[in-house]
Amino acid sequence: MSAASGAGAEDIAARLIALGLTPRVTEHARHLVIEAEVPDSLPAEKWRVALEAMAEADRFGLLANSLNGRTLWAAVHTETPATGEVRGPGSQR
Repeated sequence: MSAASGAGAEDIAARLIALGLTPRVTEHARHLVIEAEVPDSLPAEKWRVALEAMAEADRFGLLANSLNGRTLWAAVHTETPATGEVRGPGSQR
């Protein structure tokens, strides 16, 4: 794991903790995953801050269903992606 990816995941987790959420960080072969259950009672302003934190990751999303509630997730790469996997305008040469 690179120091930058670890710091990024830790920063996201810290920001979620500041919102009163309980994030879990798990390490996978090529990325770290941060997940946090989101209560129905989370105010709109806290949602905005949570999404801003998650947007710092390489990928993020929301899993929601009637059985398990809502879980925010984010993935932070621990390895530099190969050229064919780089996303975003101007990222490839």
